[in-house]
Amino acid sequence: MKLFVGLDVSSFDIKVCFLNGEGTELKTFTTANDLPGATHLRDEILHTTEGTSLDVLRIGLESTSVYSFHPSMFFHNDASMQALGAKVFVMNPKQIANFKKSYSDMDKTDEIDAFVIADYLRFGRLPMTVVKEEQYVALQQLTRTRYQLVRQITQEKQRFLQYLSYKCNTFTEEVDSSVFGKAMMDLFFEQYSLDELAQMSLEDLANYLRSKGKNRFESPEETAKTIQKAARSSYRLDKVVEDSIDTILATSITLIRTFEKQIKEMDKSIKRIMTGMPQTLQSIPGIGPVFTAGIIAEIGQIERFEDETKIAKYAGLYWRKHQSGRFTADETSISRNGNQYLRYYLVEAANSIRRHVPEFKDYYVKKYREVPKHQHKRALVLTARKFVRLVDALLRKNQIYTPKGA
Repeated sequence: MKLFVGLDVSSFDIKVCFLNGEGTELKTFTTANDLPGATHLRDEILHTTEGTSLDVLRIGLESTSVYSFHPSMFFHNDASMQALGAKVFVMNPKQIANFKKSYSDMDKTDEIDAFVIADYLRFGRLPMTVVKEEQYVALQQLTRTRYQLVRQITQEKQRFLQYLSYKCNTFTEEVDSSVFGKAMMDLFFEQYSLDELAQMSLEDLANYLRSKGKNRFESPEETAKTIQKAARSSYRLDKVVEDSIDTILATSITLIRTFEKQIKEMDKSIKRIMTGMPQTLQSIPGIGPVFTAGIIAEIGQIERFEDETKIAKYAGLYWRKHQSGRFTADETSISRNGNQYLRYYLVEAANSIRRHVPEFKDYYVKKYREVPKHQHKRALVLTARKFVRLVDALLRKNQIYTPKGA
């Protein structure tokens, strides 16, 4: 017997559909999305399979953030489901929506969605099963939260630069030093007007930069000159407008510093978990525990993947072919699908590794020189794709990194 269980999950209930190997509907019902409800669903599966020779048991549900997390982990960890050889799949809603288009005369209801999910399981073109070990789940929550914090701080810095252009429109053109260094951020946090900056003595401004920057400026006097030049050449705002912009900039600085602090705390928690997880990726120069954590948290058990091409596809690091008759497109875009978290950590790790490992540096430079536009982005993504092969080899063989030619 083959049993395919489709679950359409919401915050308060689960619509359930049982299909056999021929696609015949065996049972449909609704249960609560809580522990008693999941227990009832498990008992129904056991009752349906009782006294039969069960060959395949697949349970599928769409990825719906926190709503799908608990049911998927419940069925993965349940001893009776493990005894039946159950496999749980959390699927991209886009895949299910595209599959459903083949049922052109179907309505849109939760019960029908559960049937479509079960039928999708029956056809067998399935994604990876969910990660089983709790340590991977814990690490995944931390690395994904860190990814969101990085995105938020990036957006906030873009917003800061936008409002900085209102206050001092020539600042980024005139001043070479990073706007987001401690000294510069302190300078804007003080809410000096442009006239105050322009009229401040060069010595006082240089001493301010030297003190706040902890003597990290190569030439505080030259930096002070460029700041005053920007202050003198920028447009002046009405006092009311300038005060409002100063308030926004100060608030933005506070947010940026808060995000930076939270990312550091997140990194500490990630490193604590990583100390108890034996793995070989950190033997690669330049990768570090945080990028390593982001990669293994999404990959989980390497045995879930047949080979490195499956990892690359799971991360969305692949390019679709565009061919029709004798025509084959020279330019193709990277896939927009895949696990965004794994893709992010692979690309960031590759960007770091290329600075430390000659083999990856040479490959990056070669790909950079092949095209006239989007050079860095293209070269970096291709380097990340090459890096996937190394990740697969080290994890699958449980070997430490050995430099090429060593």
